[in-house]
Amino acid sequence: MFRTKRSGLVRRLWRSRAPAEGDGEADRGTHGSGGCCMGKTTKVVKSTSGSDAELKALTHSILKKIKEKQLEVLLQAVESKGGARSPCLLLPSKMDAKVGQQCYSLPLLLYKVFRWPDLRHSSELKRLPCCESYGKTNPELVCCNPHHMSRLCELGEHANLILYPKLTFEKTYSPDSGPSSSDTGETTYSAPVGLSDSLAVQESGERPHWCVVAYWEEKTRVGRLYSVQESSLDIFYDLPQGNGFCLGQLCSDNKSPLVQMVRAKIGFGIQLTREADGVWVYNRSGYPIFIKSATLDNPDSRALLVHKVFPGFAIKAFDLDKAASLRRPNDHEFTLQPRTGFTVQISFVKGWGQCYTRQFIGSCPCWLEVIFNTR
Repeated sequence: MFRTKRSGLVRRLWRSRAPAEGDGEADRGTHGSGGCCMGKTTKVVKSTSGSDAELKALTHSILKKIKEKQLEVLLQAVESKGGARSPCLLLPSKMDAKVGQQCYSLPLLLYKVFRWPDLRHSSELKRLPCCESYGKTNPELVCCNPHHMSRLCELGEHANLILYPKLTFEKTYSPDSGPSSSDTGETTYSAPVGLSDSLAVQESGERPHWCVVAYWEEKTRVGRLYSVQESSLDIFYDLPQGNGFCLGQLCSDNKSPLVQMVRAKIGFGIQLTREADGVWVYNRSGYPIFIKSATLDNPDSRALLVHKVFPGFAIKAFDLDKAASLRRPNDHEFTLQPRTGFTVQISFVKGWGQCYTRQFIGSCPCWLEVIFNTR
């Protein structure tokens, strides 16, 4: 009975492996493994039947050496695609495995089999703060849970450009006013509402927040601002386990078929985490997200970039060191208009900018505005 159950777990795990190119699922856009930020595509080499057989035999051999309880933890993480909270899977970090001419550590092999078939090196990965191995260097036991990892975005040369004239990005309006159009055709949004609401939260005696989040559908803000005190926040439409900012509980009057379609695709959404070096965004959904932040780009440039982040990838959306350099007293653009440097905009599924039919984020069906508290 023991052997039968173990063998059944191993078979279920192998059936739940990440699809490689040519498997019929890899190009669906739901949980794709290839690609990275800003439209720059990582080439996925289709594996041969020989290497597939070798990988299958090696994976089965390794999984059969893992304790049954650990197999159940791995299966829970893999079958839920990270939607269910699963504990760490602590295994020896020094064990190596060879597939063809490539030699992989045990953690890297499991990440490759169950998340990213094109993964080649651990330098392409970033561990999530929820993991016990986060921040540890060279431990004897390391977490091998594939959904405690994210894939790092590479900021390459290709991007979608949004051009804004200097010092004309925003206009003055009262805290209770709605969106208004600027001279560029962009829509200006309710940062004053967010900042005033969040300051009131601080004055009420609660723990100080580090950001507030607004959810928008096209040019209409939906629901109240969400004030964030914890270091990590899940923002989602439908998540099997967990808590945070549930967009599915907000009341929206928008009947647009496109908005409803995109809303349904938000799924597990994103994870927003404040870490020592800045604020990271991890795409937990099955579709790309699009991000614009001043700290991702050259502050002297008039071209702000929209960065495409694929499922399973993470990007440092707000860099604290760069933000400090944007706060120079003689820097008129950022002292007169601090939101340019301290707001991040995130669109689900649909991009905007020069390479898209939507020129401005106000035309995107479902998007977020993250407003940082820099006081």
